[in-house]
Amino acid sequence: MAAKLKDKTALVTGAAQGIGAAIARAFAAEGAFVYITDLNADLGRAVAAELGDGACYLPLDVRLEADWQQITRQILDERGRLDVLVNNAGITGFEQGMVAHDPEHASLEDWHAVHRTNLDGVFLGCKYGIRAMRQAGAGSIINISSRSGLVGIPGAAAYASSKAAVRNHSKTVALYCAEQGLAIRCNSIHPAAILTPMWEPMLGDGPDRAARMAALVRDTPLRRFGRPEEVAAVALLLASDEAAYMTGSELNLDGGLLAGSAVTPATAEAPSPTPP
Repeated sequence: MAAKLKDKTALVTGAAQGIGAAIARAFAAEGAFVYITDLNADLGRAVAAELGDGACYLPLDVRLEADWQQITRQILDERGRLDVLVNNAGITGFEQGMVAHDPEHASLEDWHAVHRTNLDGVFLGCKYGIRAMRQAGAGSIINISSRSGLVGIPGAAAYASSKAAVRNHSKTVALYCAEQGLAIRCNSIHPAAILTPMWEPMLGDGPDRAARMAALVRDTPLRRFGRPEEVAAVALLLASDEAAYMTGSELNLDGGLLAGSAVTPATAEAPSPTPP
């Protein structure tokens, strides 16, 4: 069976760890040449080295337009095309510790910082992704949004706002490309509770780690964290020609969280109720 991304060139932002690294690995395993980009050069180079001839690391600050101009120009010079772009880089706003991010107390500076990475970075990625893909007239842009982009998050207003904007901008990009007569597709993925390094400060490594993990996914019907590889599998589908008719779509990857009310597994003491 032929590799799903054979001879394709992909760029993944925020690919030094977590979801981005898992996506890069999945793409390389299916035949793509992957540009690993991140501000963490050491981790980014390590992922690229792991993938060998199928990848290389390039620094990219997604907030800077000049960086996007440079990297897309370099990719076209080196590879002649860009087939897949994954706008994955993002921040929560809590990277330096817990600060107020609710609608009443969040500072404008903190609000802007989250949006510069999560929204401006996606806007610039889409802008230069379209331009790089235009010469071939085809490609796949995959934007990583979040479950938080579909519901309100009182304690993380900037993050929720930015991810909601990513969701809607993905649809706008999809419609624009179709209007232009381009076979450039744009879709968004909305993960929830994926076990990445972002969660480690909340989980810790003490004896109560398992209890903390269980508490954090208590409202998730599947009662577990998702894995970065599970997000990568969805991204692989969207990147491949198998999803050639899918654009402007949003895919939730949340263990059933948004399907409706939380489900409590049946126990011997409390059997599952019989539907009326």
